[in-house]
Amino acid sequence: MALIQTLSLAHLPPSLAVHVALYQEVTNASFLQQQLLLGNSDFEYAFIDASVILSPNHLLAAVFRAVNDSDNGRLKSRNVHSEIVFALSPNNNIATSFRTFGILPTTRSLLVVKISTNPSITASSISQHLSATIEGTAIEFSKDNISKFTDIKKVKKIYKIGNKTDVQERKNRGSEKGTVVGELDDKKEMEVVILGMMALRGQT
Repeated sequence: MALIQTLSLAHLPPSLAVHVALYQEVTNASFLQQQLLLGNSDFEYAFIDASVILSPNHLLAAVFRAVNDSDNGRLKSRNVHSEIVFALSPNNNIATSFRTFGILPTTRSLLVVKISTNPSITASSISQHLSATIEGTAIEFSKDNISKFTDIKKVKKIYKIGNKTDVQERKNRGSEKGTVVGELDDKKEMEVVILGMMALRGQT
C-alpha cells in the first residue's frame, strides 16, 4: 500500500487536506505521464520529479500557493494539481514548469500530491488507487528521504543559484548585478532563496 501522509496547512480551510506520497524506483513513469497528457480524471494528481525538490518545505510552499490561488479563483493552469507543479517554477512559463518539475518518462523518484477537493477523496481511496497504478516502492515522505533524491546541481541551475566561485568571478568582471545569490551551498540558505523566488513570481 502507498504510504500517504495527510497534512493540514495553516491558513487554509481544514476541509482541504493535503495528501502526499513518495516513491522510489518507479518503473512506469511514462504511463503515468501519459495519463496526465490524456486528461484522465482518475489521475488528477500533482506528479513531481523528486530530484528537483530540495525539502518538504519547498514542496509545501508550492502546495499552499496553488490551493490558495484555487480558493481565490486565480488558477493559471488546468486545476489545483497542475497549479502545484506550476507554483514550483521561478518564472511564468507553464509549459516549461511542467517539463522541469513534472513527471517525465525518466523519472525514478516521484512525489505525488492530492488535494481533498471533495469528501470522497480520502487517504484510503488515494492509497488504494496509487498502489494499483504506480510501479515503485513507497517510502515515507520525510526530509531525509527527500534529500536522498535531490539533485543539488539541477536545483541550482533551475533557480539560477550560483556558487561562491561563480559569484566571485562575476564580481571580478564587474557583472555581479542581477545575480540571484552568492554562496548557497547550505541547503537551508538555498531553501530561503528558492521560497522567496517562488513567492515573488508574477509579482515583479
